[in-house]
Amino acid sequence: MAVSVSVYGRGIEVGSRLQEHIEKKVGKLDRYLATIREARVDVTELGAARASGDRYVAQLTIPMRGTVLRAEERNSDLFAAIDQVLNKMYRQIERYKGKHRRGRGDGTSVAEAALAAEETAPGGEVDEAAGRTIVRRKQFSIQPMSEAEAVEQMELLGHDQFFVFYSAEARRINVLYRRRDGDFGLIDPIFD
Repeated sequence: MAVSVSVYGRGIEVGSRLQEHIEKKVGKLDRYLATIREARVDVTELGAARASGDRYVAQLTIPMRGTVLRAEERNSDLFAAIDQVLNKMYRQIERYKGKHRRGRGDGTSVAEAALAAEETAPGGEVDEAAGRTIVRRKQFSIQPMSEAEAVEQMELLGHDQFFVFYSAEARRINVLYRRRDGDFGLIDPIFD
C-alpha cells in the first residue's frame, strides 16, 4: 500500500513538477517501515532568510500509531532541501526501528507507549493583559509512558527544549526539558 502524501506550500506555489517529485520520493517511505500510511510535507520559501542557504525549508511529518516522526531541512535549492529531509527521515526511521525492536521491559513498544502530536490551525487570539498574540495551538492525545520513553520520544520528534507527557509512574502530567549542560530536567507538578 502506497503512502498517502499531503503537500502544503507556505509563501510558495506547489507546482506539478514539485508535487510529483515529492510524491515519488515520499511515497516510497513504506518500504522502510511498513506501518507508514500517511505523510505531510510542508515547503516554505523564506523571503528574508538570514543566510542564502536557508531560503527554502522542507518539513516532513509522519504520524503513526502512538508516535510522530518529524524532520526539517533548509537549503538554497528546494529540491535539495526535500532530498536532505528524506535522508534525515531515513535515519530517524532506522533509529525508531532499532528502539522499537529492542522493546520495553514491560513488553510495550514505543508506538504503543509514545505521544501522538497533531497541529491545529493557528488561533490568532490576543492576550489582552500581555498584549501578545497566540499564533499556534497544538492538541495531542496523551498516553502513559516512562521517563526513559519520554526522552526517546523527545529525541525522535526532534524537540530540543521540552516535552510534555503523562508519567505512568507518577500518574500525572510531567514536563521533560533539556538543561544547558545537555542533561535533562523533569518538572513534576504536585497539586495541593
